[in-house]
Amino acid sequence: MARLSPYLLTTSATCACAVAGSLASDPDSSYYKNLTKPAWNPPNWVFPLAWTSLYACIAGTSGYTLARLKQDGNTEEAGRYSAALATNLALNASWSYTFFRSHRLGLATAHAGVLALSSADLVRRTARISKPAGALLAPYAGWTAFATALSGSIWWLNNKN
Repeated sequence: MARLSPYLLTTSATCACAVAGSLASDPDSSYYKNLTKPAWNPPNWVFPLAWTSLYACIAGTSGYTLARLKQDGNTEEAGRYSAALATNLALNASWSYTFFRSHRLGLATAHAGVLALSSADLVRRTARISKPAGALLAPYAGWTAFATALSGSIWWLNNKN
């Protein structure tokens, strides 16, 4: 049986993550509309644009990294990288469920923080194999750190206790 290309695998996994997160996100819901948001909250149209470009970077840089690791015969590191990527994408996709569906703003903030740490780790792992690929992926870590701050601010502004 032929093995799938690392690019096909990372693109498929990233697309699945994007679809899962999109299905859970509902910025038009009364819940989200009624939340108090900080003045620095971007307009809703910014999020799909940012995420689409970030997902493309994740798929491309991760595919490249895995291809390089496999080409170099470093299957153990490729396995660790794949596990880190899978964990990151699972955290990414599930955050929307925590925030938009569960309405648990404190948990969503913690969730976003773990995602930001995972994203920074993915950038670190990628940069060890290719500095340019790591640099291309770095905005993802920055965006998830921003999302953590934004989630925390929304939680703070809407804390009823």
